[in-house]
Parts: sequence; structure tokens; C-alpha cells
Amino acid sequence: MMRMAEENVQAALKQASAKAQDLLGDYQMFATHGQDQAVQQMFQSMAEDMQRHVEQLQMRLDFLSNHQNQSNQSN
Repeated sequence: MMRMAEENVQAALKQASAKAQDLLGDYQMFATHGQDQAVQQMFQSMAEDMQRHVEQLQMRLDFLSNHQNQSNQSN
């Protein structure tokens, strides 16, 4: 039962990570193609925040993957 819950969480995190990466790309594009410097700076700041989100999601996915591998090895 616990394994199923972890797999569901891992799948949801993968989806969230993919969405965050998509948004990161959008923000980076808006930052380089904006007409107004203030808007460019706003999107650059948002891109930097989103980069941190992507990294944190990936760290969590890595942790869950390692935890799952350790559980599989001990069974």
C-alpha cells in the first residue's frame, strides 16, 4: 500500500516538474523578448524563482527514487 502512495506522489512530482520546466522556458523567453525593461526584469526574476522550484522538485524526485531503490534492494 505504501509503495502505491509513493508511486502516485512520484508521478505527480514528475508532472509538476515538467510543468515548472515549461513555465521556466516561457519566463525566460518573455524576459528576453519583452519590450519594456521593467517587464523583462520581472520575468527574469520569475525565471530565477522557477529555476529554484525546478531544482527542488528534482531533488525530491531523486530522493524518492533513491528511497524506492533502497526499498527494492532490501525486499
